Amino acid sequence: MMRLVATLVSLLMPMSLSAQEEEIVLGLSQAEVSITTNFDGSEILVYGAVKRDAPPPDIGPLGVVVTVSGPSVPVLVRRKEKKFGIWLNTDAVEVDRAPSYYAVVTSGPLNRVLTRVEDLRHKISIPRAIRSVGAPMHISNATLFTEALIRIRTRSDQYQVIEGGVKLDEDTLFRAAVRLPAALTEGDYAARIFLTRAGRVVARYDTVIDVRKVGLERWLFNLSRENALLYGLMSLVIAIGAGWGASAIFSMLRR
Repeated sequence: MMRLVATLVSLLMPMSLSAQEEEIVLGLSQAEVSITTNFDGSEILVYGAVKRDAPPPDIGPLGVVVTVSGPSVPVLVRRKEKKFGIWLNTDAVEVDRAPSYYAVVTSGPLNRVLTRVEDLRHKISIPRAIRSVGAPMHISNATLFTEALIRIRTRSDQYQVIEGGVKLDEDTLFRAAVRLPAALTEGDYAARIFLTRAGRVVARYDTVIDVRKVGLERWLFNLSRENALLYGLMSLVIAIGAGWGASAIFSMLRR
């Protein structure tokens, strides 16, 4: 038994030392994103270096994983079925917490850069980042609803997995571009950077990207929350004015 314990300690020592020997020095091209009326998306450059006090540990190749996560909120996912020629909502499952935006950018294939155990511990992949605890008793395949949510948001570029998107130079410098789509939820976006060796996380760095509405977008957003009646009346007036204007233009063109 003593030999077994000693062997386990000797196996774990290099990994614990590597976690202390390697650190992340990070930079962002922008720490704030402003959503305006003509906002059509943005791109954030994540760049950094691996700081070492000793030569790189010989426990496996270096891997880098970058994740950016938007605010997490509950999401109600419905399933539609065609009955009597009409598409109807049949079942529904509420996902407890799902990020409004989530991107995973890696230096190589995700299953090689990161083990399943580390993914479970740090909740890095998209399925791990979504929290879905339970479902109604009559629904036996609740995982299909989570898979549908991932599929829908992947199509709209809200969820991204970019394998090989992190560029490594001389096993020390790294950089990655993270695309933010036009449809962004306002809030704090958590950015995490992981260094891995042999699929295990040896260093981690966390920072925040501030995404806020500004200008007219901010004024309209605040008005809709603080004075819903005035916002509704103003929207109605704008709609009526736009309809009347379009009608007047068509009348002039017919003459």
